[in-house]
Amino acid sequence: MTSKSVMKIMVGFYVVLFFGYLFGPLLLMGASAFNTSTFPQVAPWEGFTVKWFGALLANSAMVEGFWNSIWIGLGVICLAVPISLAAALMMTQVYERVRPFYYTIVVSPVLIPGVILGLSTVVFWDKIGAMVEADFDTSWFYDGMFLTIIGQSTFISAYCMLIFLARLQRFDRNLEEAALDLGATNVQVFWKILIPFLRPAIFSAAVLAFLTSFENYNTTVFTIGSDSTLTTVLSGQIRLGTKPDVSALAVIIVAITLVGATVHEVIRRREMAREEAAREAARRAEMAIDMKLAATPAAAS
Repeated sequence: MTSKSVMKIMVGFYVVLFFGYLFGPLLLMGASAFNTSTFPQVAPWEGFTVKWFGALLANSAMVEGFWNSIWIGLGVICLAVPISLAAALMMTQVYERVRPFYYTIVVSPVLIPGVILGLSTVVFWDKIGAMVEADFDTSWFYDGMFLTIIGQSTFISAYCMLIFLARLQRFDRNLEEAALDLGATNVQVFWKILIPFLRPAIFSAAVLAFLTSFENYNTTVFTIGSDSTLTTVLSGQIRLGTKPDVSALAVIIVAITLVGATVHEVIRRREMAREEAAREAARRAEMAIDMKLAATPAAAS
C-alpha cells in the first residue's frame, strides 16, 4: 500500500465522519418520528407508525405558532428587503471616504446580541405608545406580531443588504448612463434596468429573510409577548420533555427544505442551459456572418 492510497483512505474516512457528524442527528430524529415509542428514540425499536404526524397536527399550540411564524416571516420580507435594497443602493452613491463609516453603521445590528435587540425594540415602542397615549390592549405599538417583525427586521435587513451589495458589484453603470442619455427617467431606469438585474438577489434576500425570521428565537422571545411562534412553542415544550411529534415536525421541515432546494437547483440549471444555448446561437450567428463577409470579396473577384 502506497502513501497515496493511505491518504485517500484517510480523506474518505474524514469525509464520512464529517457528514455523519452533520447529518447523523437528523437521521436519528427522523427515524424516531416513525417509532411507536412515546419518547423520541430509535433503539429499542418498538414498531413502525405515522401517528405522530397526526399528533403534530392536533397540537393546537404548535400549529398556531407555525402560522404565526409564517406571517411574521412574510412581514419581515416586506420590510427588510426594501430597507436592505435602499441601504445597498445608498452604499453605491455615497462618497468613497464615507463608505466605511456608513457600512459600519448599517451592519452594526448584526453584531448586537438578539437579546439586546428584542429588549430595545419593546422599550422603544412602549415609549412611543406612551407618548401618543395608545391603548395597551388594541394599539399595534404593543402587538407582539408587529414588535417581532420590527425587531427581526433590524438585523435581517443587514444580511439582505450584503446580498444586494454582492450583486451590485457586477452591475455595469454604463447601462444607466446610456438609458438616461436616450431619454429615460430615473424611475424608468430603476424599474427597467436595475430591478431586472437585481431580481435574483431580491429572491435570494427574500428567502434568507424568511428563513432567518422563521428560526429566530433570541429576539422573538422578548418581542412576541402573549403570542407565540414555532420556536417559542418548541422551546417551552422541550423544557417539559420532548415527544415524537417534535421529530415529526423535523421530518416535515427537512422534507420541505430538500424539495425546495431540488426545485431551485432544477430551475437554476435550466436557466443556465437556456443562457448557454443563447450564447451558442449568438456565437454561431456571428461566425456565419464572418464567413459570409469573408466569402464576399472572393465571390466578387
